[in-house]
Amino acid sequence: MTTQYDCPLNFTNNKLHIENKDIAEIIKNQPTPFYLYSENELIKNYCAFSEAAKALDAEYEICFALKSNPNKVLLRTLAALGAGADIVSGGELTRALNAGIAASKIVFSGVGKTEVEINQALDADIYSFNVESIEELELINELASKKNKIARIAFRLNPKVEAITHKYISTGYKTHKFGLLKKDILESLKNESLWKHAKLVGLSVHIGSQLTCLKATGEAFKVLSECVAHIPFELEFVDLGGGLGVNYSKTQEPKAPSIEEYMNVIKENVQIKYPLKIVFEPGRRIIASAGVFITSVIRTKQSEDCHFVIVDGGMNDFARPSLYQAYHEIFPSYRSENMVTTDIVGPICETADCFGEQRSLPKLSSKDFIAIADTGAYGYSMSSNYNLRSKPQEVLLTKNGEIKKIGELQDLNSI
Repeated sequence: MTTQYDCPLNFTNNKLHIENKDIAEIIKNQPTPFYLYSENELIKNYCAFSEAAKALDAEYEICFALKSNPNKVLLRTLAALGAGADIVSGGELTRALNAGIAASKIVFSGVGKTEVEINQALDADIYSFNVESIEELELINELASKKNKIARIAFRLNPKVEAITHKYISTGYKTHKFGLLKKDILESLKNESLWKHAKLVGLSVHIGSQLTCLKATGEAFKVLSECVAHIPFELEFVDLGGGLGVNYSKTQEPKAPSIEEYMNVIKENVQIKYPLKIVFEPGRRIIASAGVFITSVIRTKQSEDCHFVIVDGGMNDFARPSLYQAYHEIFPSYRSENMVTTDIVGPICETADCFGEQRSLPKLSSKDFIAIADTGAYGYSMSSNYNLRSKPQEVLLTKNGEIKKIGELQDLNSI
């Protein structure tokens, strides 16, 4: 199992850099807080996933999960590499198409697709609807009939397995809102009225996010294979979802499996008698390490034996620590032997507005900064205007070494 901690941050002459760029120099032209992405890291991660998938000796499609990061410039980079898209809303469909991702490479997941969104996807001729209820299938069939189209359907299977992850991002048990049980999928095939303007072309499964143990994943793939075996005709593909975890910590356990280990779990457990295309829906594994959140120190504070570093970024900018109690490595602006144990907190009027507790950092002061690593996934995409704060800017270090803004800074007067 890999123990590598992957991150484009490094110290050069004791100053924090991203690749070969001094972050202090970037801050001179870009006020904090902001998200800073590495195009090289993004490309490396995508290519590593694609290369590992070749070991399956099957046709495959990598549909990047837009919910993890929908920045259109980053999506254009992925589209140029051949990526498709896993979407969960009409807005994400529009963004994917505008970024140059072909509709024939888009799968539409989610339990709450609206009539407007379904019509939008039917008009675009997407690759597949990942259907999560019989009622949804009924609506898709009805809307497709009005357009004289045949909707491509992949049932999302709920395999009734419990993933080892945070309870908010576990999605594969019967008590979760996601997917259909095997018996309901098979029963639906007997109802001809459901299939007049719909065609079952695939099966999908996705049991959760930030998966560091693949035991439940293997079990889910076995249930998927069993379900495929009971379908009385051949499908075009199986969608194996996403959720493969990343190493947010240099030292903490458990460590995330390598992509190669993940592919081995697929080989061992996806046992289907005829050739099928495999669809993947990675998000976090592709984009997490490609992004860092840069925030400046406003001041420090001492409360008896409690020390605080107060920064200008808040939980509205980066929600994972407050929402999931998520751990992220925090890098100081400079390296020093003069260390202090401190909590890193933001300006939001919530005690949950804390990026890290009891961290060992140099004795920072006003105008210093920190970089929170692995924030490319579910960073900007989950940001908000809470406390009437504008969302942070997004900045890209291109593969050519240029620094460019890739998102517009909000005007609070327009909110």
